[in-house]
Amino acid sequence: MLLIKNGRVLDPASKTDGALDILLDGERISQLAPAGKIAAPPGGEVLDAAGLVVAPGFLDIHVHLREPGQESSETIESGTRSAARGGFTAVCCMPNTRPVNDNAAVTRFILDRAKAAASVRVWPIGAASVGSKGEAIAEIAGMKEAGIVAVSDDGKPIATGKLTRQVMDYCRSLDLPVIEHAEDVSLAAGAVMREGVTSTRLGLSGMPAAAEAVCVARDVQLAELTGARLHIAHLSAKASLEQVRWAKQRGLQVTCEVTPHHFTLIDEDVQYDSRFKMNPPLAAREDREALLAGLADGTVDAIATDHAPHEPALKDVEFDKAPFGILGFETALALALEQLVHTGRLSLMRMVELFTTGPARVLGIQRKLAPGEPADLTIFSTGHAWTYNVNDSPSKSRNSPFDGRTFKGAPMATIVAGRLVYRRK
Repeated sequence: MLLIKNGRVLDPASKTDGALDILLDGERISQLAPAGKIAAPPGGEVLDAAGLVVAPGFLDIHVHLREPGQESSETIESGTRSAARGGFTAVCCMPNTRPVNDNAAVTRFILDRAKAAASVRVWPIGAASVGSKGEAIAEIAGMKEAGIVAVSDDGKPIATGKLTRQVMDYCRSLDLPVIEHAEDVSLAAGAVMREGVTSTRLGLSGMPAAAEAVCVARDVQLAELTGARLHIAHLSAKASLEQVRWAKQRGLQVTCEVTPHHFTLIDEDVQYDSRFKMNPPLAAREDREALLAGLADGTVDAIATDHAPHEPALKDVEFDKAPFGILGFETALALALEQLVHTGRLSLMRMVELFTTGPARVLGIQRKLAPGEPADLTIFSTGHAWTYNVNDSPSKSRNSPFDGRTFKGAPMATIVAGRLVYRRK
């Protein structure tokens, strides 16, 4: 047994905000009571959370663990250790592995590896098309039976409107969300950053914001046609957000996520540094302001990291030759506190919602603190001062633009199935 005492419990599902003790018995929550009302269990552990926030376990619905096939950049073991350090208790891994997770055998391999080596829960996302090539629909029913929680061709969009409709129709019957990497590849071809004044000054090929928004518009129309659950991954453009807002107003099952790097950085930060190269690219200042507004008004459903590790040799090249992607786990909470809470843009409860019940709703599951629920909890500080050193990370990669940045607020403990998988020293 584990007793967490004296913490400020924030649970968006029940709107709880108060000083409570939580008793964990094995893999489940046993009891919640006002602070001081639960006796320490004989032979059990006690974690004093005085001055800290105790929340449902954080869920990251967009990550890349690189296994199988790219273990030099990350493994399920190293990636989930980094996730635990970031306060995440569950992660959804994208299918662009080698081989692509487009069949039940690969799904089962990922889950078997996770059972053997993962620090947190791993929920695979299956490919929408065979090999993510956009030519034929993948074995989605078989993958669902094996354990996927959604489908996506992330890294690229589902190639055509016809195939997207087929995937949506099929996934509606299976009650699976379709997660879209929104990008018109003809508009984005050859681009390495967002099109604008900065790309022109740097002499780098730019991708217009419309490359994202055009694909979002296509998929929103198809979601209305099919009745499918559509989730827009790593949304970065103001026009894309307006499409999602329109869809929600019409009652469509359309959701979206935003990454910490997109609500923190802008295209002006790039300066030929490949650590700032990601897809979608860092956007204009007005896009970032729109994302911040969407996080505040409820249009955005979740914060997701798009944790995308690359071994140093791949990133330490010229900007236009480097792969897209940055690390995300260990700085996500701190950036959310810095940009959203400490600035007064969001309440602490709303921020917790974006890491917990928001992404859970996208997957059609619940995330709450109540007796009988899984003992997955994230305990964090809103004021702990620390400096991020990427070389201390359990990740096998080092591609973070936030290396050396000082933060106020951090994960202090991560509990998965009643087990303490991380505790800040």
